[in-house]
Amino acid sequence: MSYLTKLKGSPASIPLRPSFKEISFISLGVFLAASVIGFLAYFTNEPIIMGSFGASIFVLFVLPDSPFAQPRNVIVGHFVTTLVGLIFYHLVSSDWWSMALALAFAIALMQFLRIPHPPAGSNPFIVFLLGANWDYLWMPTLIGSVLIVMVAMLYNNLSKNRSYPKYW
Repeated sequence: MSYLTKLKGSPASIPLRPSFKEISFISLGVFLAASVIGFLAYFTNEPIIMGSFGASIFVLFVLPDSPFAQPRNVIVGHFVTTLVGLIFYHLVSSDWWSMALALAFAIALMQFLRIPHPPAGSNPFIVFLLGANWDYLWMPTLIGSVLIVMVAMLYNNLSKNRSYPKYW
C-alpha cells in the first residue's frame, strides 16, 4: 500500500452513537468530577485544576474500560509527566527545545513504565507554559488526579453495565 493510499483512510465506518441514556449517564459523571475539583479549588483557593484533567475526565467516563483510564495510568501518568516537565524546565532549560525533549521523554517513560495516559502527555507543555514550580507536582497534579479517579470509581460503579477499575 502506498503512502498516499494510506492517507485516504480505510473503509471502516464511524462508531455507533451511544444511547441517550448512556450519554446522560456519562454527562452527569463528567459534571460531578469537574464539580468536585472545581468546588475544592474555589473553596480552598488552591489550584486543584489543570488543563489536562478535562481530557482525563473524558477518558474515565467515556472509555472506563480502556487501559488509558485505569487508576495507575491516570495517577502515575500525570505524576510522571509533570515531574519530567518540571525537571526539564528547572534543570535543563526553559527554551522550546527543552519543552520538546521533555514531552518526548515523558511519553517514552509512560510507555516504559506501562502507564500511558494520553491526557497526561500535555503536562510537560502545561509546566512550561505556566512556568510551574515544584509544588505543582502535588497540587494540582497528584491531588487532582486522585480526586478524579475517586469520583470515577464511585460513579461508574453505579451503573449495572460498568465495573471500574479493571486493574490497579
